[in-house]
This record gives sequence, C-alpha cells and structure tokens, in this order.
Amino acid sequence: MKPHIHRRDVRQLGSTLIELMLVIAILSIVTGAILSQLGTASQRIGAEQVKVDNFDQARDFVDQFFRDINQIGYPNGHIVNNIVTVPPANDARVAVGLVKITATSVWFEGDINGSGIVQSVQYMINGSGTCALCLQRSAIPKVTGTAPLAQGPADWGTEVNDLTTPIIFTYFDTNGVAVPVPADITNNPTVIASVKTIHISLTIQNNNVIDQKTGQPIQTSFEGEVSLNNCSLAAGGAMTC
Repeated sequence: MKPHIHRRDVRQLGSTLIELMLVIAILSIVTGAILSQLGTASQRIGAEQVKVDNFDQARDFVDQFFRDINQIGYPNGHIVNNIVTVPPANDARVAVGLVKITATSVWFEGDINGSGIVQSVQYMINGSGTCALCLQRSAIPKVTGTAPLAQGPADWGTEVNDLTTPIIFTYFDTNGVAVPVPADITNNPTVIASVKTIHISLTIQNNNVIDQKTGQPIQTSFEGEVSLNNCSLAAGGAMTC
C-alpha cells in the first residue's frame, strides 16, 4: 500500500528546502566576507609590524648616536695637561670634537664609554664597502701621533639596513644656518668648528617587502635632531670654548 502524502505536506517540504538553501547561501556570503576581512587584516598587521620593526631599528640607531655625540670633544685640551710630544689634535688623550662631516657620514672624537679612553667614532653609509644601503658605525681607540683623519682601520658594525635617504645628516650653526658639506678638520676647520646642531633623517625601504594592500614597498621614516657642545680644536688649533 503506497503512503499517502498530502499536497500540503509537499508544499511545506518544498518551502523548507528553499529556506535551507537561502540560509546556506547567506552563510556562504557572510563567511566569505569574514574571510576576506581576515585576510585584509592579516595583511595590514604584517605591514604594520614591518613598519614597527623599521621604526625600532631607526630609534635604536638615533639613541646610540645621541649617546655618542653627547661625549663629543671630551676630554678636551683644557682638561689634559702636559701636551708636549705631539700637536694637541694628535694626542690620544684629547678629543678634538668633529673631525669630518658629509651628507651621509659624520666623524668625531670623544670618550663615549666613560672609560677615559678617547674613541674615534664614525657613522657612514656603506663604511665597510660591502653594504650599499647600510648605515654603519665604527668606534676605535684614538692613537697618539696619528692625525684625526688618519685614525684607523675602522671597525664597522651595521646600525640600520635598507636606507634610501640621500641626505642623512644636515648641519646647522648657532643661527640655524645650514653648514656646507663636505668639510673636515684639516681643510675646513672654521666650518667644522661652527657646527652646533645635527639633524638626522632616515627613510627605510626594502623593495622586496611589499604592502599587499597598496602593492608598494613598505616605507618607514624617522627624524631627530641633536644640539652639541662643539668645543672644537679645529679652528686655529685651540679650543673654541
């Protein structure tokens, strides 16, 4: 005997199937939208993490630079007595202050570790000659009898990678006027002695790290400025302060 199905039951079953299909379709759309948003959020998180890492790298460099530059020119010729064997600028006990400045490098002397030993300190793009986009640092004990520009060999360590900034260091005198570069203690002593402020500008960009949202390399910028007590031995071979 065949089961008897009422027409009303058939209509209800059809309505239930349609409703179920609609629910599934709606859930699929909602799920797709959620997954899309999660993908976008994941991309943004990745991009922001790269920016944070770059910013931390730049900030660590600037902190190190500020610590070093705060010791520039110490101890100076007023502190050290009995400088008789060599010119004051060539005495390892005396820090002459700034030695050389360019748009991509700065060289100075100072007791940066508080150990009583004067260091010849350099910051330079590609100082080692093996990393074109690296800002590197060298700090070596000053050698008596050797002129400031002849100290070496340098001992380079990398501070910042992937720098694309054409001008990193800008120098100003007490009136806020830009100091011309390049200049060094031998050929431009009065220029070297006039520097009172150093502005730092860093732009970090690795072309292999792409922001998935914009399709462009991720770029991070950082700027800082430090005023220095530039008691230089450059001008006339005597302390300027």
